[in-house]
Amino acid sequence: MPDFAFEFQFDGLVCGVDEAGRGPCAGPLCVAAVILDPARIPPGIADSKKLSEKQRFALEPDIKAAALAWSVIEISAADIDCHNILKATMMGMTQAVEALSPQPIHALIDGNRCPPLAIPATAVVKGDDKSLSIAAASILAKTARDRIMIEMDALYPVYGFKSHKGYQAEAHITAIRLHGPSPIHRMSWATVRSVLSLATETAVVDA
Repeated sequence: MPDFAFEFQFDGLVCGVDEAGRGPCAGPLCVAAVILDPARIPPGIADSKKLSEKQRFALEPDIKAAALAWSVIEISAADIDCHNILKATMMGMTQAVEALSPQPIHALIDGNRCPPLAIPATAVVKGDDKSLSIAAASILAKTARDRIMIEMDALYPVYGFKSHKGYQAEAHITAIRLHGPSPIHRMSWATVRSVLSLATETAVVDA
């Protein structure tokens, strides 16, 4: 389980930063930053991938209420297509940290690289399984993104976003093949391009 060992290495406020939605071929990337109060850490915080959707949504308001500061940044599919997923992730992490008030003196970043920040930062591989602050950020990022994809399911029901959240499920790929991409699909994604390319080739053959 994650703990506060990384945070206690620094004398001052420390934030954890994580994202949700790097892999899907539809929907935004959500990036969260959280400064936890060591005296008020909600029980049950863990890597969001190890929690059920119900557990994540139950923890979300507790984290927001107890945290000294938190922020969630949304990077659209269009921006991801424009910048590529790595640059979009770094951009979102920078914005998430800059949005915190008060500002931390150090940032713990989930992964193996740090975004450009005005404060020192440490990259922590599998940080959502090691740092409570990063784990809390992973929960806020994941719940924010899931909520968006549930809303998108109501707007574009043929794709089944509520069930797969934009990941490359077989039913999702079939829906893209049948209906074409929606406005929230990532057109630069190989999955989307390959489906559209196959559809074009089939149309030419049929013609």
